[in-house]
Amino acid sequence: MFNNLCCDEKCYKNLINGKWVGCTSGKTIEIKSPVDGSLVGSIPSMTKEEVDETIRIAKEAQTKWRDVPINERAKILHKAAVLLEEKAEEIADILVREIAKDKKSAVAEVKRTADYIKFTADAAKSMEGESIPADSFPGFNRSKISVVTREPLGVVLAISPFNYPINLSASKIAPALVAGNTVVLKPATQGSISALYLARVFQEAGIIDGALNTITGRGSEIGDYSVTHDIVDFINFTGSTEVGKRISQITSMKPLLMELGGKDAAIILEDADLDLAVKNIIAGAYSYSGQRCTAVKRILVMNSVADKLIEKLKEKIKDLKVGNPIKEQVDIVPLINSKAADFVESLIKEAEEKGAKLIIGGKRENNIIYPTLFDNVSLDMRLAWEEPFGPVLPIIRINNIDEAIEISNRSEYGLQASVFTNNINSAFYIADKLEVGTVQVNNKTERGPDHFPFLGVKASGIGTQGIRYSIEAMSRPKAVVITINKDI
Repeated sequence: MFNNLCCDEKCYKNLINGKWVGCTSGKTIEIKSPVDGSLVGSIPSMTKEEVDETIRIAKEAQTKWRDVPINERAKILHKAAVLLEEKAEEIADILVREIAKDKKSAVAEVKRTADYIKFTADAAKSMEGESIPADSFPGFNRSKISVVTREPLGVVLAISPFNYPINLSASKIAPALVAGNTVVLKPATQGSISALYLARVFQEAGIIDGALNTITGRGSEIGDYSVTHDIVDFINFTGSTEVGKRISQITSMKPLLMELGGKDAAIILEDADLDLAVKNIIAGAYSYSGQRCTAVKRILVMNSVADKLIEKLKEKIKDLKVGNPIKEQVDIVPLINSKAADFVESLIKEAEEKGAKLIIGGKRENNIIYPTLFDNVSLDMRLAWEEPFGPVLPIIRINNIDEAIEISNRSEYGLQASVFTNNINSAFYIADKLEVGTVQVNNKTERGPDHFPFLGVKASGIGTQGIRYSIEAMSRPKAVVITINKDI
């Protein structure tokens, strides 16, 4: 199934207008595994001229794709989901080598993506237009009626991150395609190979030539050109807040859907079930070494239960397995590159220098940061505010609920937060006042179920995702007003 993706030298190609093509310039980027530095493959380093041609091809194909009935688009998506499930193990192996994701999580990502695509196909078939009579507005009678349908926007530029190259590519591609748009997918450089396998799945499922195209290369070389291209009609981006801000500054009159960074807090009240809280914090903070936008990134805990919580966390952290995901099933994997590990290490060192108490961890081996927990983190430490994207968790002690709310809201980010309590009134009081897109009660911060709304406020995003919401974001209402001739 995955033939034509690359040649014998593991030099991968891009999907453009239904064909797998290399780079005309001959320039490539080597993708090396974060695990051991071995070569996973190379991808084309595309030029601006090649990007321009690809986007124009998508524009030409869009007029044909929009005329494909929704039920036919949905069938293609269903077929893609089936193919993805069949190839889950094979694609998961690529994820393990390319982005150092543990095998269990990699398989789960692929299978979850297949479910996402199926649900998207079904959701699109159930979305309907409406008719609006004029006489519901003062001063009008029944001589007019508006028939409202949904129209695709055109060409969607989908930019996905390294940490979920299958899921967070498909969550852009599937809603865009089923709404009648064509897609140009720009995956993160590290993660591109996995995303190209996904593109192959959609091609095998039967999308028309040009409906889905891929462009690969460094963002520093083709990123600005892509997002400011005059033919691109919509930008769907997941990545860092820094890059998201850059895109929003340089684009003009282009609708944006963005999922950016976070500093998600787990707020632990005195009456919380600490065992439940610990279970969720461990999974939320340390899975995939914390390289998730929705990872638990700080704990705000009542002083009265802090010591007990810390002891329970320490014991569970000791059980986390650190190592090589290619060789064995592990919990803590190498970070995506040395730059990421350097950044996390700098946060750890600064916290230690300023007096934070290291409970466990703090150790580094190459790109592996051992699971780390700090107590007595003060608000003048970078670790209290900056997103580490690594397995380091600060504990900030609080004295009351309002202090927790104030510290949480002081962050530039506003993605999610968790509240652990057995008092529903306290849960709703805190949820009402937190400046975040989602509040989880007695659960870790996380994305999903995928038909729930998913959004960030402040520096954490623009717009609302979630299957129905994403389809709506990448389509628009179109009104046809009919005036009834009363003389007939």
